[in-house]
Amino acid sequence: MNNIKIKAWLENHPHPLINQIVLLEEVFWVNPKLQSFHTALENCPLALNDVLEAEARLQRFAPYIAKVFPETQGTNGIIESPLLKISNMQELLEHEYEHEIFGELWLKCDSHLPISGSIKARGGIYEVLKTAEDLAIKRQLLTTEDDYSILDSDQFRSFFSQYSIAVGSTGNLGLSIGIMSAKLGFNVTVHMSADAKQWKKDLLRSKNVTVIEYASDYSKAVEEGRQQAEADPDCHFIDDENSRDLFLGYAVAAIRLKNQLDQSGITVDENHPLFVYLPCGVGGGPGGVAFGLKLIFQEHVHCFFAEPTHSPCMLLGLMTGLHDKIAVQDIGIDNKTAADGLAVGRPSGFVGMLIEPFLGGNYTVSDEQMFKLLKNLADTENIYLEPSALAGMIGLVKLCKQGSDYLQQHQLTNKVSQGTHIVWATGGSMVPKEEMDNYYRKG
Repeated sequence: MNNIKIKAWLENHPHPLINQIVLLEEVFWVNPKLQSFHTALENCPLALNDVLEAEARLQRFAPYIAKVFPETQGTNGIIESPLLKISNMQELLEHEYEHEIFGELWLKCDSHLPISGSIKARGGIYEVLKTAEDLAIKRQLLTTEDDYSILDSDQFRSFFSQYSIAVGSTGNLGLSIGIMSAKLGFNVTVHMSADAKQWKKDLLRSKNVTVIEYASDYSKAVEEGRQQAEADPDCHFIDDENSRDLFLGYAVAAIRLKNQLDQSGITVDENHPLFVYLPCGVGGGPGGVAFGLKLIFQEHVHCFFAEPTHSPCMLLGLMTGLHDKIAVQDIGIDNKTAADGLAVGRPSGFVGMLIEPFLGGNYTVSDEQMFKLLKNLADTENIYLEPSALAGMIGLVKLCKQGSDYLQQHQLTNKVSQGTHIVWATGGSMVPKEEMDNYYRKG
């Protein structure tokens, strides 16, 4: 659709929030297309078995991961992050926003995932590993019964060096793909958008990754990367907009989270709901995690996406039903935000359509708010995240203040005080100190 057609479409399908979104105001949107879990699953192309298969593959690779990334030895090669209760931050939020917050607030620290320090270590690394396994099994160099630590050898590095992997990224996905692919021996190229941070480009180049920079945004980097990869039959393009494997790699997080909640004595059931707030860019990471959570907790989990006011692409796609046929630039929004991981103008149509019947809603947050939350989390809990990772932190305040319709509709008004709120921290542990100090000062 071109801009004229989109403007005509919006005139014929007015939405009360569109004007606020265009004015860059923070909004909270309840998804009218949310369905009961079993109804939603009937029409879904993926199921629990797909996620369990992805988890089994990660278990097979664990001996290799533990061998080549010593920081994962404590978890026997499983790439996982802590779940932390952040009561001090909860108190501060109540004070700052003058609103009682019901239930307990926890932080899922994907910001501290080993290897690449962001949520992208889940989907990105998973797809690289699956690509490597498929190639090695096809050439009869590997069977699923083998000890995968044999992949750490000159024989396998030489084999993988015959193949290439490419990806388009604003930064964090590029880090996870680049670091993992280079370690296995692949030739890897990361196509990076203008908003990607310089330190991420420098880090990748230090790992022998080819970085191609673009003056335009994320969508252009992906488009160019896809076109170049298509010209090479031995190149696998990891498509953040359309990849089933990336999505399943993210979804495995739900199985792991269930174990962590059990270990922490947290119940999730009809009387103890779980609310999860996920920063969203193109949609793959939060979409995969939310889908996995719905498979595990069904009606008892409520997932909300969080986006910058300057880049509300998934909100726009879901709200209009146009998905990837509309971009924020089509309605005059510039897609310029300090939350570089979320600086995406056009959402994934694959993710939007798949997650639509499972998602509770979506809200937007300003850059100023993210910096303020960044400083507050550092002050109260001594946890330092990158700006985009703070988009989820305001979710429970928004839900308590603006989401009363959602709570009433799902008979949650009297249950939310017995519930658990999880903010998904998507990145930050690899940010250089000087850069982080700058973020803190802004906050």
